[in-house]
Amino acid sequence: MASSHTVLMRLVASAYSIAQKAGVIVRRVIAEGDLGIVEKTCATDLQTKADRLVQMSICSSLARKFPKLTIIGEEDLPPEEVDQELIEDGQWEEILKQPCPSQYSNIKEEDLVVWVDPLDGTKEYTEGLLDNVTVLIGIAYEGKAIAGIINQPYYNYQAGPDAVLGRTIWGILGLGAFGFQLKEVPAGKHIITTTRSHSNKLVTDCVTAMNPDDVLRVGGAGNKIIQLIEGKASAYVFASPGCKKWDTCAPEVILHAVGGKLTDIHGNALQYNKEVKHMNSAGVLATLRNYDYYASRVPESVKKALVP
Repeated sequence: MASSHTVLMRLVASAYSIAQKAGVIVRRVIAEGDLGIVEKTCATDLQTKADRLVQMSICSSLARKFPKLTIIGEEDLPPEEVDQELIEDGQWEEILKQPCPSQYSNIKEEDLVVWVDPLDGTKEYTEGLLDNVTVLIGIAYEGKAIAGIINQPYYNYQAGPDAVLGRTIWGILGLGAFGFQLKEVPAGKHIITTTRSHSNKLVTDCVTAMNPDDVLRVGGAGNKIIQLIEGKASAYVFASPGCKKWDTCAPEVILHAVGGKLTDIHGNALQYNKEVKHMNSAGVLATLRNYDYYASRVPESVKKALVP
């Protein structure tokens, strides 16, 4: 009986299945060969057929099952009838076997805000850098990100023709994060991951101030947080506006659930209530460990330039 489970656990279990469906759609669009690319605001701000179909799939599937949710998606899409084949009404039973953290057991549907990025790393998707791409579903309560689902449609895509493509990572604060092997960068190593396609002087000044041993420039906020939790990078540094709430909500939960920390460049927690502005104007600083080391190295000039 679904009613014996809390709203949050049912929502996360449904969002897991919906994210897996999204991964299938993302792969199908590539396989069919017509990405349907549209420029939104500039040449680096793109939308594809996959962005559109996945957002319709996620938002419609969630709204049917949880009609009182507030759902905020990245893409501005005209209202239209959604093809039945885009609807996913399953739920992942393994999640329903987990206990709901007690602080969330009485949450009502209308108290939750869901932030959806149907395709994080769209530019990389159009360029064939498929491991940069993620689907992000973040769930917030009272302005705080509390649950998140990340689907990586092309996880394993370089492992040969017989590899099983894709994986889904999920987490809830107070319960944990699942679907990956937690790994840390070797002690004393400072490896920074930062933007590939939205760099500027502020971004490079801030990265340089970290005195890194290595700098990785990759697409997608979801992808960068996965690099932190899998020991490929020690800090995600993005000293610029440009990243939005739907980019950070789900990844932040996964990172926080394993003891990491994500803030703006000033050290402020990000807010995810439905009235909040969508832009993370003061950038992003995230680490799995040693947050204070990186926060202490953010130059004052960068902080002055980025107003929350």
